[in-house]
Amino acid sequence: MSKVGVHLMISLDGYLAGPNQSRDKPFGDGVEGFHDWLFRLKTFHEMLGTPGGDTGPSDTVMREAMSGVGAWILGRNMFGGGPGPWRAPAWNGWWGDNPPYHVPVFVVTHYEREPLVMEGGTVFHFVTQGPEEALRRARDAAGDKDVRIGGGANVVNQYLAMGAIDELELHHVPWIIGGGERLFAGLAPGTPRLEIARVVQAPDVTHVRYRVQR
Repeated sequence: MSKVGVHLMISLDGYLAGPNQSRDKPFGDGVEGFHDWLFRLKTFHEMLGTPGGDTGPSDTVMREAMSGVGAWILGRNMFGGGPGPWRAPAWNGWWGDNPPYHVPVFVVTHYEREPLVMEGGTVFHFVTQGPEEALRRARDAAGDKDVRIGGGANVVNQYLAMGAIDELELHHVPWIIGGGERLFAGLAPGTPRLEIARVVQAPDVTHVRYRVQR
């Protein structure tokens, strides 16, 4: 059965990104070194079309994260380009001409924009009717495959509050960011109720899969 899932890197103090995000610093301040474990992986190198990369438990987890997905949902901040109305020249994302998604991607935003067709099967659709409509369209596009919510923290927290997420895989990195975009911010106490479904330990990150209890 199709699931709605999340795979996110998270610091020890609960942040997904630091403050002062910009086009030059997409993950904000205080994150230098936070992503090093990911950048070393063979799966990441393949996404960039470069040779090499490490294999092992973390590579297996990240390869799983990118498989079986029929549609993605991103918040405006995750897609990037800065807040407010779209500015010229057009912002087409952080990933170049061939983003790593290769399926429809639905961007939750307040500002209309025509669909953006990229190489490799990725098409960005900009949804201004709210997260519920983005999820409806993503489910339709995914069919029997999973829907993945790729961040940032604000849009993930909205879907958690809606009770729309079935599973979270959090990649716990031993890093202190100190501020920025925090997962679970603003949610009611005890929301969501989670149970641990799997733990994969690596030297520089621990991957914990949480199942949302209904």
